[in-house]
Amino acid sequence: MSSESEIPKPDQEGEDESSKSASKKAAKKEAAKQEKLRRRQEAALAAAAAASSLSIEEDPLAANYGNIPLQDLQSKVEADLKAWTQVGDLTHELKEKEVLIRGRAQTTRAVGKNMAFVVVREKGFTVQCVVTARPDVVSKQMVKFAAGLSRESIVDIHGVVSVPSVAIKGTTQQVEIQVSKLYCVDKAMPTLPINIEDASRSEKEIEEALEAGEQLVRVNQDTRLNYRVLDFRTSANQGIFRIQCQVCNIFRQFLLSEDFVEIHTPKLIAGSSEGGSAVFKLDYKGQAACLAQSPQLHKQMAICGDFGRVFEIGPVFRAEDSYTHRHLCEFTGLDVEMEIKQHYTEVMDIVDHLFVTMFDHLNKKCSKYLEAVGRQYPFEPLKYLPKTLRLRFEEGVQMLKEAGVEIDPYGDLNTESERKLGQLVLEKYGTEFYILHRYPLAVRPFYTMPCYDDPKYSNSFDVFIRGEEIISGAQRVNVPELLVERAQACGIDVSTISTYIDSFRYGAPPHGGFGAGLERVVMLFCGLNNIRKTSLFPRDPLRIAP
Repeated sequence: MSSESEIPKPDQEGEDESSKSASKKAAKKEAAKQEKLRRRQEAALAAAAAASSLSIEEDPLAANYGNIPLQDLQSKVEADLKAWTQVGDLTHELKEKEVLIRGRAQTTRAVGKNMAFVVVREKGFTVQCVVTARPDVVSKQMVKFAAGLSRESIVDIHGVVSVPSVAIKGTTQQVEIQVSKLYCVDKAMPTLPINIEDASRSEKEIEEALEAGEQLVRVNQDTRLNYRVLDFRTSANQGIFRIQCQVCNIFRQFLLSEDFVEIHTPKLIAGSSEGGSAVFKLDYKGQAACLAQSPQLHKQMAICGDFGRVFEIGPVFRAEDSYTHRHLCEFTGLDVEMEIKQHYTEVMDIVDHLFVTMFDHLNKKCSKYLEAVGRQYPFEPLKYLPKTLRLRFEEGVQMLKEAGVEIDPYGDLNTESERKLGQLVLEKYGTEFYILHRYPLAVRPFYTMPCYDDPKYSNSFDVFIRGEEIISGAQRVNVPELLVERAQACGIDVSTISTYIDSFRYGAPPHGGFGAGLERVVMLFCGLNNIRKTSLFPRDPLRIAP
């Protein structure tokens, strides 16, 4: 999902129609369930609250547990944050230390009347908490209260860290907390639309259970997206979006270290960013306008304004009716533009160094998040070279031809050809990350600079991960007369981009840049099968909520 112009691939139609039909059916099913769930939940919650209140009132140790009243949640007392320990930090080193944690009651289990187990989860990490009846500390009513907590309720737990003699199954932390105090900060509905345990299962677990004659719940994609707040709570999703955070962080820090300036371009524009009909049109105080397909024109104008090197992380909008695994109507663009001194390979140099740095950092610093993703969605680590492979488009066409795939030398690669070329590159060069450059001019945006030695080709490139395109880039046309000619040839009304073209009439340095889609980068780095898994709240042709 690059920020450069992208023509939908010829083989997307079948995938589009089947995905569209399946999504509509699933959405109707989920909508029908919601009202029933709401009524059931309200009744169950009221009954549970009444029973809990009665039990606590009769207990002399009631101060050690219970539901925190509203007034105590209204920032009544300032807290010492140092007193709190994160669940992910609970290790053997804290043995016999008193700790205070906050998290969600992932599961509860009573063992008779004198003991209960509560597994508490925070940011994807889990720990087992043991509530055992003890004189003057923990009453039987407290054990009952703990066992009766609804799943996903938020709890505060005081206790002492202990290290069991055998490994604990089902939690990330290999210690326990012997509970002395337990308070419910906020109760979740007793019946949830989806269970986190179900949403956390891998396909392998489900298939193995089926082979053993057991049927486990499979939470489908539309259900996950309808209840995204619950879906976020799985360890895999916690990992995915923390990895995504680091991709943005590395992108920004690397470019700042290379003397780039971060900019913020408008998303409301006149006309269209790159031509074509795939724009979200709107009325702007009586004027025709649209949501920006990319920051392309404005980041080039920033170069004309002598910023030298710029980048942006921001939303991009595409109105294409694409129902594929890799397309969205709104995504986050990672955009770069820079002056060129001699050759467009200078832009590819930045791509090379930036993404190799990014992959190295993710593998080294995000290993626990990658492991969390891999447990639910197994994948092989990305294969890449210290110096990124570069192939000319003609070389890629020749490799495909030798493998029996005929490609128009002046056309674009379709999805199947991209995947096949990715496979051939991996077999020959041992990398899943490479640059293909010098594309045919006919398949590139109007602002792409033609090659000096053959005007049928252009000074442009695409970058691929695991056989799928993640980046498009090029040297731009900085001569206004050629720019007008190219825009008209692409069917663009020049009057709608007149301020953009005028920017080049005041003197513009040679320059180039590239755009990538954040969600697609994360999807392919983690070997995921659908871009909706890496979009916080996906927007596609069928979804505009939640």
